[in-house]
Amino acid sequence: MPTQAAGILGTGRALPNQVLTNTDLEKMVETSDEWIVSRTGIRERRIAAPDETTSHFGTLAAQRALAAAGLKPSDLELIICATVCPDMMLPSTACLIQARLGAKQAAAYDLVAACSGFIYGLATARSFIEAGHCRYVLVIGAELLSRFVDYTDRATCVIFGDGAGAAVLGPVENGRGILAHRILSDGDYAELLYNPGGGTRYPASETTVRNRLHYIKMRGNELFKVAVRSMADTVTQILDELHLSPSDVDLFVPHQANQRITDAVAERLHIERERIYANIERTGNTSSASIPIALDECVEAGRVKPGQLLVFASFGAGVTWGAMALRW
Repeated sequence: MPTQAAGILGTGRALPNQVLTNTDLEKMVETSDEWIVSRTGIRERRIAAPDETTSHFGTLAAQRALAAAGLKPSDLELIICATVCPDMMLPSTACLIQARLGAKQAAAYDLVAACSGFIYGLATARSFIEAGHCRYVLVIGAELLSRFVDYTDRATCVIFGDGAGAAVLGPVENGRGILAHRILSDGDYAELLYNPGGGTRYPASETTVRNRLHYIKMRGNELFKVAVRSMADTVTQILDELHLSPSDVDLFVPHQANQRITDAVAERLHIERERIYANIERTGNTSSASIPIALDECVEAGRVKPGQLLVFASFGAGVTWGAMALRW
């Protein structure tokens, strides 16, 4: 048992105003509302305006999380921004958010674990707090995936949306807060979901732009099988570690990747629909932002109550995956 338990003190979210519906997509690419809903569960997603950035939404979500926690930016000692859509290659988006918040006492860095980024960030924050190195840590998941979506590729353009979510972590009484987590990866599956252009392998050039290498590439059928197995197995492992079972879970908040993935994971775990939170119908897949956005909606709606057992699970490019259990 750590000398100091770490838990979530406040949450916040921020989404663009513009809504891109399936009907809108029908006019842009060969697809239909029926096809999209049946394969993904998505009916609409939010899309950032041209002058909006990842740090813009990350800052708004962070400000709301701080307000919910009753803390000031000067209270923060560490800011972790999970994103695959940074404002620029350098500096980190976390540093840009730090400046906007005025959190001058906080170290800041980005974390790249794709859709698993928020759980990776929570795990990192937990370690800092439990070790006594930090008291308050801000973890943000922020993505503008629309900037990297090929709107001629119906396999990917119907899935992704924009937004940000955040959580402030700090000390809580033992027996509450984060109880267990597991984060894993397997780079052998890297090219099931990747964005090849813009790095050192394919630096930005006229050729990479012409060949559309700066857009997300995905092999969805293969990814589906790995995602379901990995998420279900990892949730089982952390519950076993705690000597608990899926029947003890009050609220399951999975990454909003695809409703069929969520349904398959829930079936494996024997978790009923009423104990699962899903908002993918309205938000699409927002990668690292999906769990904190969903969590903040749950908090706002009163679905999260003190003493409840919450479980998060995610899977993303890398491939990466992870799960976390916490007592609210």
